[in-house]
Amino acid sequence: MARNRRARHDYDIVDTFECGIALQGSEVKSLRAGRVTLADAYARVEEGEAWLLGVHIPPYIHAAGFGAHDPERRRKLLLHRKQIDFLWVQTQQQALTLVPLSIYFKEGRAKVELALARGRRLYDKRHAIAARDMDREAAREASRAAGKSIGRGASRERDD
Repeated sequence: MARNRRARHDYDIVDTFECGIALQGSEVKSLRAGRVTLADAYARVEEGEAWLLGVHIPPYIHAAGFGAHDPERRRKLLLHRKQIDFLWVQTQQQALTLVPLSIYFKEGRAKVELALARGRRLYDKRHAIAARDMDREAAREASRAAGKSIGRGASRERDD
């Protein structure tokens, strides 16, 4: 449904979790229509519960009055108690952040891919971009070399 593309650029992902999300009826319809923004979203563990904040799900067009919802409301994340405790300890002790990477449907239920992440500094981002570019170039060269060796062998077989 929606991906947070900036998250993998701005953060080093330490671990990921799949969790459910408590939604109202009109929010589900808006999600199915693909109308969700994860740009400034984050999660927080408060009072033993995990909450998703900063996600913008606009009201469903055909739900007026009774079925309408607040687009910026806090949404409860559905995790096991051990997972919530683990996330709380990690965010408090190691200064890690909870960032939603994507929202999708699995077997008819809305799920959030939540990442335990460490923020990158500007020079780390540049280093990550340079490393990714070098990996792409190496893969390109490897495929070119493999294509040339296959091409030569095929022509030799035809000559025989």
